[in-house]
Amino acid sequence: MDRESARNWFEHTSDLITEHIDEPEGRVRLFYLSSMADGKVVYSELIPKLRDLCLEESGIEEVARHLGASSSNRVFNEGATIERLLRGHIVIQVAESPYCLSFPSDGTVGRSIQAPEIETVVLGPQIAFVEELNVNICIIRKYMSTPKLFHEQLSVGINIPMDVSILYLSGTADEENVNTVRQRICDLELDSSLDSTILAQHIADNEKSLFPTLQQTERPDRVVHGLRQGQIAILVEGSPFALLGPTTLLQFFQSPDDYYLRWSLATFNRLMRIFAMILSLILTPIYVAALTYHYEMIPADLLLSLAQSRSRVPFPPLWEAILMELIIELLREAGARLPTKVGQTIGIVGGIVIGQAIVQAGFTSNILIIIVALGALSSFIAPSYMIGSTIRVVRFPMILLAGMLGALGIVVGFSFLASHLLRQTSLGRPYMYPIYPVRYSDWKDGFIRAPLSSLSERLKFFTPKRVLRFDRGNAKEKKDIDE
Repeated sequence: MDRESARNWFEHTSDLITEHIDEPEGRVRLFYLSSMADGKVVYSELIPKLRDLCLEESGIEEVARHLGASSSNRVFNEGATIERLLRGHIVIQVAESPYCLSFPSDGTVGRSIQAPEIETVVLGPQIAFVEELNVNICIIRKYMSTPKLFHEQLSVGINIPMDVSILYLSGTADEENVNTVRQRICDLELDSSLDSTILAQHIADNEKSLFPTLQQTERPDRVVHGLRQGQIAILVEGSPFALLGPTTLLQFFQSPDDYYLRWSLATFNRLMRIFAMILSLILTPIYVAALTYHYEMIPADLLLSLAQSRSRVPFPPLWEAILMELIIELLREAGARLPTKVGQTIGIVGGIVIGQAIVQAGFTSNILIIIVALGALSSFIAPSYMIGSTIRVVRFPMILLAGMLGALGIVVGFSFLASHLLRQTSLGRPYMYPIYPVRYSDWKDGFIRAPLSSLSERLKFFTPKRVLRFDRGNAKEKKDIDE
């Protein structure tokens, strides 16, 4: 690649720097993008070494030997050279040579490794993924120092290609799952892929479903645990979130912290999360259905209190409940979009002030304020942000059905919800496993978290090649433990 072709490619780019090492002949040129490459490497290492050579008589082979270049530093076509420049490489070109030399030099500024912000860690490593793909892979390899951790790198995007990495544990992950992920990524014809969350929507089994079928996490320990189970991890350059699949609905209510706690506490936490999900879905619909159609189901003392509380409310229970749910969602969204300190103030003070003002104005009752607050609080218990958001959205059609059909509407809503979930798959695997198909043996790490001594076998959902994770009775004789 000569200067003219480089300028043609970067015609409207002012950060392309060209250095002529052997002025005035200009046989040896050095190209780099000042916004991507480290200038210190250029002027303190490469240029002084090149000037030590007799460049008038040296060819590309002498330059390569003097700089210690290997076969990976050689670039034979213009397209590959442009790609190397865009990745922050420094390219050296000698006149009339069949190839160029490329040396990596990352001068970009990245975010330092910090603790997770979305998936808060109670117990466990205080570390989260960052936007640099190589750093994320390095973090995973530090947890899994084994050559059985396979890493495949693909490129997604026609005009703006992005690196996508697939990681899995060879001998544990099912080849069919790996092939499914690889094929779906390779079949994509996107203009660009900005984030792993966007990629997840493109390769999901059912993009129109509200429920996520791939786990999105910023925690390396969750990814490492999934890889050991037989899942496949997907990482995208520029994204601090990894994808895990295949997955089940129950796994969205599990946290890596469960394995750091005693089994009894972990089991209690899992059951509480599932109970909170159900409570968030049915609490407000039950209130609407009971006040609209089923007064006889309410105890007399509670009915008297409800009547007094709603005596000044001008709206029917259905619109009263929808109004309060919308206000809660507005407060939640405002708290999430505003700066951290201001968002916390809006969430707490705004909820108290607005709730008090609405009750005094007669727009709603005190009891509904309590019910809506409990429902919103229950939706935040889920460790996954995506599943928590899904539950909050599903709550609205459940309220509408309860207001139109009463208890029958709640039953119809749950029937449609169950039918939808039973049809969902994750990379071709049943989404409701181990509820359907029923596998009681996998319930020990589903609804509950059994003692670690009982978790010697991997979940059959992932169809792992190696079922046993450890054998407590014959640990000294069996050395094929892969974790």
